[in-house]
Amino acid sequence: MRTTVLVCLAATIAMLQANALLNTVGKAPDSFVNFDIMRLPLGILTGVGFIGAGAILRRENLVVGVTTAATLWFVTVMGLCFGGGQISIGLAALALGVAVLWCLKWVEDRTGQDRQGTLKLLITEEGITEQQIEGILTTSSLKIRSVGVTLLKSVGERELTYELYWRGRAGQDHTAEAIKQLSDFPGLRKLDWQE
Repeated sequence: MRTTVLVCLAATIAMLQANALLNTVGKAPDSFVNFDIMRLPLGILTGVGFIGAGAILRRENLVVGVTTAATLWFVTVMGLCFGGGQISIGLAALALGVAVLWCLKWVEDRTGQDRQGTLKLLITEEGITEQQIEGILTTSSLKIRSVGVTLLKSVGERELTYELYWRGRAGQDHTAEAIKQLSDFPGLRKLDWQE
């Protein structure tokens, strides 16, 4: 939410500044040169786009830094307003930016996010069944995306890998109860959970 609103606000403020600057340029009567006042701000915004791209990182299935990149772009537009003499637009942008970053962070923390994890179980032949595992996961609001099974016939064990997903808020743990229930079953040799 914050990223989207910041990008929208930055574009709006950039257009407001462009409209304010367009009245300050023109062609002098004794000159054949037309000044394009928007070239400098466009070059600055393009350059900051590269810096913003450097702020975005991917760690396995997680992408971080998108809001940071949007904030950099927004602050650049705000700086262009101050530099172009539109102090009131710049101050309004500052107030809106602070409100977006703080207030919407509060809203984002209270709304659900898509989460995912991998559960690996090493089970003896007489241990818990797949149906029991799936029942525990389902009652904990965990949805199964995929299941992998490896049979270790030489030692009479099987390794199960579950790719899970669920929707939850930050700090809300759907998985703790399911992990506790699974760990209490006899015949479980190893349990590995990664969110």
